[in-house]
Amino acid sequence: MMKKLFTFMLLLATTSIFAQELKPYQIYNSKGKKITFEKMVKELQKSDLILFGEFHDNSIVHWLQLKTIKALAENKPLILGMEMFERDNQVYLNDYLNGKLSDEDFGKSARLWNNYKTDYKPLVDFAKENKMEVIATNVPRKFASLLYKEGEEALLALNDEDKQWIAPLPFPYDASLPAYVKMMDMFKDSDHANPNFPKAQAIKDATMAYSIVQNFKPNNLFVHFNGAYHSNDYEGIFWYVNKYNSDIKMTTISVLQKANINEISLTEKQLADYIIIVDEDMTKTF
Repeated sequence: MMKKLFTFMLLLATTSIFAQELKPYQIYNSKGKKITFEKMVKELQKSDLILFGEFHDNSIVHWLQLKTIKALAENKPLILGMEMFERDNQVYLNDYLNGKLSDEDFGKSARLWNNYKTDYKPLVDFAKENKMEVIATNVPRKFASLLYKEGEEALLALNDEDKQWIAPLPFPYDASLPAYVKMMDMFKDSDHANPNFPKAQAIKDATMAYSIVQNFKPNNLFVHFNGAYHSNDYEGIFWYVNKYNSDIKMTTISVLQKANINEISLTEKQLADYIIIVDEDMTKTF
């Protein structure tokens, strides 16, 4: 009898450990407390703007993004914004959402990311089915590249038609913000290390923030999808939205990949209002 009981208890313990190991993610709040997806969604509804920072290749996070907007849409009208679309492609995005462009023609017209079909198309199609706006928020890559190579003066020299796709110039910039300092330090021994390198990142942050503020509507919840580094530590897009409209109530989400999803450090829990830690073995989409 004792032998059977011992075997049963061992099996129970092994099953419990195995189940823990198979859990793909854990959500934490900024106090480092574990919370459920349902709890996070309920609290997100109190915001005007959600900056959902992602890892672009993380499959479980893209699934969570879709689940998040589906849950939020049950209680509040949504507007989606996406780093993955550049502002000058808004016309093609609108035509696709309105049924004027097929999948194939949309792909030919817009500069879609390589992982669009697997990672972002479900978000766009949900918006299309539910007649939601999707805002292309990012600066055209060629202008960020121009700033990096020739400085902000090159942007100031552009014609008005080109400038409409960029945050108003000259744009506010603080080179001492930790994210930009870290970027310079990371590449200090490479050819990238010049003052325009973090500023080229900043023009993306500024343009995304300006796009959000331009398209923000009271009584709607604006959900913006961007790389986590664009909003971590309440910098980047968050910093610029505060510059352009400090009345907008923002909530941030960030993503980490770790071997142990059940541990969060002091530094990690300060990244955002909600931190999603994903098992580092999660399938990557590219």
